[in-house]
Amino acid sequence: MTDQEEVIRLYRLENQAMVNKDIAILNEILAPTMQLQHMTGYVQPKLEWIDQIQNDEMKYYSSFEDNVKDIEVDGNKASLIGQNQVKASVWGSAISMWRLQMKMYFVKSNGQWIITNQIASTY
Repeated sequence: MTDQEEVIRLYRLENQAMVNKDIAILNEILAPTMQLQHMTGYVQPKLEWIDQIQNDEMKYYSSFEDNVKDIEVDGNKASLIGQNQVKASVWGSAISMWRLQMKMYFVKSNGQWIITNQIASTY
């Protein structure tokens, strides 16, 4: 598998793990210092985000990929933009379908790619 294919695989794996509440997978593929910047501008640390998924404060019902683009690999760093239609209830809101765009950043350490940073917006 090429580096480009691996970062795309991680992007897709994260989306499935969010829906499945697979905390073990999320812990494995997210760097300990990973941060997620929400559309509100709030920058959330990895452990808080995972805790909120586990406690259904952030409940992801489904995620359907529309597009993966702007994939860049430069040595041990990579990024991509993924666009998914995500059905979710966030922080007590009603269940809604979001056209969620994620700018994702990756680092390769000891031969393994991990997700280091994510910035959410809509498309």
